[in-house]
Amino acid sequence: MTMTVEERWAQFFRYGPYALLGLATLLGSVAAPLIMTRWEMYVAGALLLATLAVQAWWSRAMPRLLAAAPGEHAADAERGAGTPLLPEGTTAGRVYFVLRTALAFALTWFNSFFAIYACLGYFDAAQLLPPRAARAGIMVTAVALAGSQSGGLPPDSPMQWVVFGALLVFNATLAISLNHLGAKEAEKAEERAETITALEKALAENAALHAQLVLQAREAGVADERRRLAAEIHDTIAQGLTGIIAQLQVVSSTADPDLAREHVGRAQALARHSLGEARRSVANLSPAALEHDTLPEALKKTVGEWSERTGVAARLTVTGTEEPLHDEVAATLLRIAQEALANTGRHARAARAGVTLSYMGDEVTLDIRDDGRGFDPLAAATRTGSGGFGLDGMRARAERIAGTVAVESEPGQGTAISARVPLVRHG
Repeated sequence: MTMTVEERWAQFFRYGPYALLGLATLLGSVAAPLIMTRWEMYVAGALLLATLAVQAWWSRAMPRLLAAAPGEHAADAERGAGTPLLPEGTTAGRVYFVLRTALAFALTWFNSFFAIYACLGYFDAAQLLPPRAARAGIMVTAVALAGSQSGGLPPDSPMQWVVFGALLVFNATLAISLNHLGAKEAEKAEERAETITALEKALAENAALHAQLVLQAREAGVADERRRLAAEIHDTIAQGLTGIIAQLQVVSSTADPDLAREHVGRAQALARHSLGEARRSVANLSPAALEHDTLPEALKKTVGEWSERTGVAARLTVTGTEEPLHDEVAATLLRIAQEALANTGRHARAARAGVTLSYMGDEVTLDIRDDGRGFDPLAAATRTGSGGFGLDGMRARAERIAGTVAVESEPGQGTAISARVPLVRHG
């Protein structure tokens, strides 16, 4: 099984110090008779035993220290920083580094081959020590390595001092530069991990927002469909039933069989028409009046039938150049005209009514006027809570295609309703 980079470094920090110390001891033992006195060998042996003790203590303490802050390590892993290799910023880590570096420096003083073990300071100073202390630890390690490379500590001659100084500068500069580059790379890696985390969080938030918007859109669609069906029922079935009731009331109050037969026929025709309109409303189709006729033709028939049914004189006027309108625009204007005329027939007690359809460049205007008793729009709105379903229904229909409906009326002065919608051509 292939190990990751973090796992290899973890193995190095766990077993590497023993390997380097063993190699340094082996080479130092071979060279000891040539470069060390017997007394120095005894002192170096004691230092070696102390070094082994410190290393053994650290090997047992390091796993416990890493497990002491699982929350922080879990956060590091979540950011993508990987498993912590050394317990950063702990007192035990600082004590270990200081003791090990001091012992390694002393061993190198007696035998230059122990610089092999002393070089560990280059690898873990940045993790075990604060930034300033880490630089000091790297400098001490550089002194040990420069002394070993220049022939041992302390230098014996001016030339050896020069060589030692040059090697110290080289080692310190190289180690500090590499440490600085490593710190920068670590910062970049952490920034990248934070960016990835932020992007993942943003994507999760966007997914939640998308789901919420889909739900809201679905709810809005359901509500809009309910409003559409309510308006269609009001404009078709309700008006048809009102007309049927009016015709049957005439039948019940007359003794003339011919007149009764005429009004029964009208009631039947209204019932069939209302049934057809109801079916078309459920299927969200255009009104039957627009199936074969243009809007002016459908309005002319609607005004004529309404005038005949109610006995109110009514006339349609078309101004401007007629344009083929989009089905939704034509249906909206026809429904508004039907509702306005129905309101006039039920409430206005008018003698005359007029409907004007005007093509005005980029918009179409539909005006419905009567000379009835009129009403106070503000008072009606207060009394009904919203101005009545009929007026609200007309406004809702116009707003659905970016249009408006205005109502002007005063008691005794008649009523004028004006609908303005964009002129959207058919096709």
